[in-house]
Amino acid sequence: MASVPFLSPAKLLTLGMFIFGMDSAAYSEFQRSQAWRHEGSDRHMARPASQFTGPGEDTITLAGLLVPEIAGSYSALERLVEMADTGGNWPLIDGTGLVLGHYRIDQLDREHRMVLAGGIPRAVNFSLKLTRVD
Repeated sequence: MASVPFLSPAKLLTLGMFIFGMDSAAYSEFQRSQAWRHEGSDRHMARPASQFTGPGEDTITLAGLLVPEIAGSYSALERLVEMADTGGNWPLIDGTGLVLGHYRIDQLDREHRMVLAGGIPRAVNFSLKLTRVD
């Protein structure tokens, strides 16, 4: 019988030392886009010749909803902003331990919902765009 790795419901994904999970920032959507490069050169009376030149862009978009009364923390998004401000890149590892590569943070979008007195949102929609750099 094959061994199944221990899966923790609290850890969905890690980016460096940042853990995406129920107590920080759980995402509900994971979108990955991978491309490969093929360079072409024109030929007389024939279709262009092409040559595979390697991997292209590899981007991941994580989207989710923080509702601190239930799950998540506003400070989690601030930690991601601090990481992005360094311009660094970090290993991205899924919940099963698979290393997806080294990624940088390119963009973080936030949408405050159900804003209470003092401008405090009860919920925050977020979207995080990562680009592979290795």
